[in-house]
Amino acid sequence: MALTRRATFLWSIAVLTSILAACAPQIRPIPDEARREAPADFPQKYYEEAVAQGKPVFRIDAERSLVVIEVRRGGSLARLGHDHVVAARNITGYIAPEAGRADLYVALDDLIVDEPALRNAAGFETQPSASDIAGTRANMLEKVLESGRFPHVLIRIDRTAADGRLGVSVTLHGVTRKLETPAQIDVEEDRQASITGQLAFDQTEFGITPYSLLGGAIAVQNRVDLRFRIIARLAGAGNETRGAIPP
Repeated sequence: MALTRRATFLWSIAVLTSILAACAPQIRPIPDEARREAPADFPQKYYEEAVAQGKPVFRIDAERSLVVIEVRRGGSLARLGHDHVVAARNITGYIAPEAGRADLYVALDDLIVDEPALRNAAGFETQPSASDIAGTRANMLEKVLESGRFPHVLIRIDRTAADGRLGVSVTLHGVTRKLETPAQIDVEEDRQASITGQLAFDQTEFGITPYSLLGGAIAVQNRVDLRFRIIARLAGAGNETRGAIPP
């Protein structure tokens, strides 16, 4: 649900990494398996052509990037339920600094629910049982996000707002919305950039009906909070192969 929001930051990477664009190395071919995982409408070819033309391309470091969504309980019997934390760790995407563009996606089936450390960081005092977590994840994917019909969240960044906020188009649950959010960007010496930020939004903005039971006595609040830390690095450092996109 809120996941999609986190991507707004990526546009800022484009601005910062343009400093390094002139010395960006070329990169390795992307494996066939990775190609099959991407959504059909993900603009993979755009980035392959950019590299073939000698333009710099940056990629998201999925192992070091994280998006966290905090979902809180509501309803008259809220005390019987739990707040939940949903995490996205497998974030895939690219940035083309010269074009001022970034694209990424998250497979909803990769979402993780209620990691203990993330619950503690969110200040949640209760800890759901393993069966509660499994049930929450199943309901979220099957009934709320309908991941069978809409398996990915797609994010496209192609502009910045005049006040420095980041602009992004998010496609979730079959609905595309344009969003904006502030972000903090840091550039490190080893050719990578990090973006951190947070935002809040309503699930109903994407045509999502928040989960509820007993006529709403136990329910998920419509408003959700999202925080993110995205790491992007120059692709293929030390590799001289041209005309390909990294895995």
